[in-house]
Amino acid sequence: MSNENDQFILAFDHGTSGMKTAIVSVKGELQGFAYQNYGLYHFEQGCAEQDPQDWWDALVNTSKKVIEDTKIHPSKIVAIVSSNQMDGTVPVDKDGHPLHNCITWLDSRGSKIIKEKFGGIIGGYNLRTIINWILRTGGAPSLSGKDIIGHILWLKKHFSEIYENTWKFMDCKDYLNFRLTGKVYTSHDCGILTWLVNSSDLNNIHYDDKLLRLAGLEKHKLPELKTSTFNLGPILPSIAQELGLDPSTQVILGAGDMASAAIGSGAVLAGQGHICLGTSSWIITHTRRRKLDIDHYIGSIPSAIPNMYMIVGEQEAAGINLNWIKDNVLYHKDKLLKEEQKLDVYKIFDELVSEIPPGAHNMIFTPWLFGERAPVEDHTLRGGLFNISLDTDRRHILRAIFEGVAFNSRWLLQFEEKLVGKPFEEISLMGGGSTSDVWCQIYADILNRKIKQVKHGQESNSIGAALIASIALGKISWEDIPSLISYKAVYTPQKENRKIYDTLFKEFVNVYNSNRRMYQRLNKFH
Repeated sequence: MSNENDQFILAFDHGTSGMKTAIVSVKGELQGFAYQNYGLYHFEQGCAEQDPQDWWDALVNTSKKVIEDTKIHPSKIVAIVSSNQMDGTVPVDKDGHPLHNCITWLDSRGSKIIKEKFGGIIGGYNLRTIINWILRTGGAPSLSGKDIIGHILWLKKHFSEIYENTWKFMDCKDYLNFRLTGKVYTSHDCGILTWLVNSSDLNNIHYDDKLLRLAGLEKHKLPELKTSTFNLGPILPSIAQELGLDPSTQVILGAGDMASAAIGSGAVLAGQGHICLGTSSWIITHTRRRKLDIDHYIGSIPSAIPNMYMIVGEQEAAGINLNWIKDNVLYHKDKLLKEEQKLDVYKIFDELVSEIPPGAHNMIFTPWLFGERAPVEDHTLRGGLFNISLDTDRRHILRAIFEGVAFNSRWLLQFEEKLVGKPFEEISLMGGGSTSDVWCQIYADILNRKIKQVKHGQESNSIGAALIASIALGKISWEDIPSLISYKAVYTPQKENRKIYDTLFKEFVNVYNSNRRMYQRLNKFH
């Protein structure tokens, strides 16, 4: 066996856009990674599905590539672990075959069912839901239908045969772990998103019989709950051979992307905060007490760290707004395309944004391309550009997108800090968007907070997952985490931009207040 300084973990960052597979040392040092994207399918209004086989193919291909690229001998890879996009639902039969595509966290087709079952006049919920769910879960099922409970109830109503033939409803990570080991478990942080789990006592997290009865669902169709550090045992021999790994390689349960990112950010102490700026975005801080703001859909879920909760507020669309303008506007495959897309297009975006002064000539972009969760829970919201003029060019639009995503974070931040009881002195920024120095400075200016740019921020989910696995194997402790995370740079707010950003932020919120009824009329569906 290799010594601890020569041992590594294969970590999967299973995102909405693609699979990023990294090799990380047991001390959290990134050795290399490989990436493969896959599709997101919108077959009808509110639909957002993915094919689990696409995930598996990407896992196999990226694993082989990163092992080959890093030249690390498979015998030195002591564990496998996953970080996953959360709130996905894969119905699997008793033979282990998916009965339907994964219904992802962006799918809102269960909205009508959730509202019929749990809706009312108290924050959009009925009194029974508020009393029963908040006491047991610290929150309530999303009225958007985007949570696992909404997915399952939608399948039960519209595809009753699939529901009846389902052996287990698996979240994304759980499905991959099942393929790796043949075992089915889910971590506490992912299980809570079924809204059937009682998390009032961190020492006794369990499926709640009363919530199951209220939802009309069956516990035996759900994976058993375990901590993120639970060891599933060795990889299946056939899969070890397929991936080129040693059959003694251990598979650690891992956690969802939020809990993994919270570890990878280094902001693991109570009261410290981080923002993940990826396809979606969120603001998270750790706390020992469960806290809730139901009006702004901010709640608490179990952390990967024992005896800790995470206060979580999630934005549906962040970096994906740049994907939209890149793929659907600037480089759309039509007759207007004059040149091939450049591989470094996001660096070019940074250069173009830097050419335009803060405020983008008072243009405002709302980043709600697929609805919103927090600080407003409304799946009918949509994106928009406001205050366009004849002298507007794509540089202004790009800057407005960068700023609009940050305005949305500021909108959420004020409510999350209120729950914490004090402002964050500094915020760790990670995710793919954090690799942009321009965007980091925009975040510092708009949030009026010091921003710490996490080194390898794009790989923080993988690093966080690997550190969870390292703890599971006894290589490090939770207390070691802050000293293992490095930062590339620190950005401080520029006072000269305060006035313009304060003014535009007020108007950003006014866009929502003035147009929310219009969005509901235009985008309501049954």
